[in-house]
Amino acid sequence: MEKEVIKFLDLKAVNEAYRPEIDDAIQRVLDSGWYLLGEEGTAFEQEFAEYCQAKHCLGVASGLDALILILMGYRELGLIEEGDEIIVPANTYVASILAISRSGLTPILVEPDEQTYNIDPTLIEEAITKRTKAIMVVHLYGQCADMDSINELAKKHDLKVIEDAAQAHGATYKGRRAGSLGNAAGFSFYPGKNLGALGDGGAVITSDSALAEIITALRNYGSLEKYYNRHKGMNSRLDELQAAVLRVKLKNLDVDTEKRRQVAEDYLLDLKSDTSSLKLPHVADYGKHVWHLFVIRHPNRDVIAARLAEQGIQTVIHYPVPPHQQKGYPELHGLTLPLTEIIHQEVLSLPISPAMDDDSTRRVIETINKSLV
Repeated sequence: MEKEVIKFLDLKAVNEAYRPEIDDAIQRVLDSGWYLLGEEGTAFEQEFAEYCQAKHCLGVASGLDALILILMGYRELGLIEEGDEIIVPANTYVASILAISRSGLTPILVEPDEQTYNIDPTLIEEAITKRTKAIMVVHLYGQCADMDSINELAKKHDLKVIEDAAQAHGATYKGRRAGSLGNAAGFSFYPGKNLGALGDGGAVITSDSALAEIITALRNYGSLEKYYNRHKGMNSRLDELQAAVLRVKLKNLDVDTEKRRQVAEDYLLDLKSDTSSLKLPHVADYGKHVWHLFVIRHPNRDVIAARLAEQGIQTVIHYPVPPHQQKGYPELHGLTLPLTEIIHQEVLSLPISPAMDDDSTRRVIETINKSLV
């Protein structure tokens, strides 16, 4: 008998848990007759700002747009100019770097810490020049970067700190949530995120009221008053349907995160890393990981992935090609980033979600352990 497939992420099962509430939320929007910049969006913004321990939340169309709008906002405020440099982790998803280049700025790639895979604070200062204006921190896989060290450097050199928190909804650093750890943060609500919509969506989080006011206009064609455009803006708004769905899921986010943590704890406890070349994730003692991804490393990553696939277990590589080797960034091809390159050759993401049951977790563990013998 063929074994049931263990999906990398079963979004239908994740959303089915809240189906009645989601159905009610969608019906509420349909009945309202208002689909953009309405009551649902305003309510979600208030709720998510409070959740992130910040003053302002601005719903936008995607996580990429959130980062672009933050950088556009700083340009409108005169704090960043075209061609200025933004420090960013070398092993991030390419969207972080796209936001920088799309804003007319220059990404400066810095290698990660080998344990957490977040940007290595000890390597940041040597990358700072007279053109550096910000550090974009990516809380990769669901674990916050070492923010005290980064904020100390930013203060010393008068730099802004921007959080790419697309994978870190609810993650904490010394008791404070992602989104409140820098000057501004961009979140994604792509369906596969820990807080996922039923389509694209994103948000800017900040306690900087001047920046929030400008981004409020920039996301809406540069306008705070209809047909009067203060800035050269863009069309990037979180619609009412997505906001209503996100309100349902935000109420349940911490419960879902605990379910993810249980899967991660089982992996950490029972996967055999002491007698093999398998490297398990390192959990820093300064905060709480939300396990957007559970990423292992092994020199024979592709062999392990193939054996899991043979047993009906889906995996994903985050990410197979580092940004500086992507065809779309020929200007970065000359960079030598050995740790980043090794990481991309060895990482493998295992199934993890709030809908994953114990039997599925055991199957993944047993299959990997057998493949390491």
